[in-house]
Amino acid sequence: MISSSIHIMHADPIVTVGLHAVLAGQPGLRVTSHLQQPEAQRVARVLVTDYDAGVALARQAAASAGPGMPPVAVLVVTQYDKEWEVRLAMEAGVAGYLLQSCGTDELVHAAGQLARGQRYLSESMTRSVADSLTREALTGRETDVLQLLAQGCCNKSIARKLGIGVGTVKTHVKGVMSKLDATARTHAVVVATQRGLIRPGTGGAAAAS
Repeated sequence: MISSSIHIMHADPIVTVGLHAVLAGQPGLRVTSHLQQPEAQRVARVLVTDYDAGVALARQAAASAGPGMPPVAVLVVTQYDKEWEVRLAMEAGVAGYLLQSCGTDELVHAAGQLARGQRYLSESMTRSVADSLTREALTGRETDVLQLLAQGCCNKSIARKLGIGVGTVKTHVKGVMSKLDATARTHAVVVATQRGLIRPGTGGAAAAS
């Protein structure tokens, strides 16, 4: 059986050791990690990594892949479970997405899927993304308004910051509240935070879903 090379380069060394312990004993997989063999990244078919590195590596791999050469597959193992985080990773070209709380069987299955050139998204993340796609999307301007609402800005302040009229701001606020099924401005911010449209603690809105 031809082995598929998997290189683990998670930012958390404890997670790296755990991932290696689970995957190294699987038939058909040749597993290395950056802790012992950092140079193995160059020839790996699958990279198992954390969220931030995974998104960056997926973009880099897609940009540098030569003709007839499939880009290296990136499997993200993370605690990030918000809609916008998953969708951003998928849009960047990440081929697999797992939560760190997943079972060992799912980890092995996901790694095998990527090694065979397929994609994998955990069941809970699949439901999250599917649910987000059924909702009416916020427009770019509505997302801008939502971000400023989260920062506590009033209509006049939002109008000044965005260079639009107060009446236009009111229209966008109404649209945001309708699409989020919110009963008040503060409720809209709460709903957006719960759905992962706003990064907790930053007051900033993420890409709308």
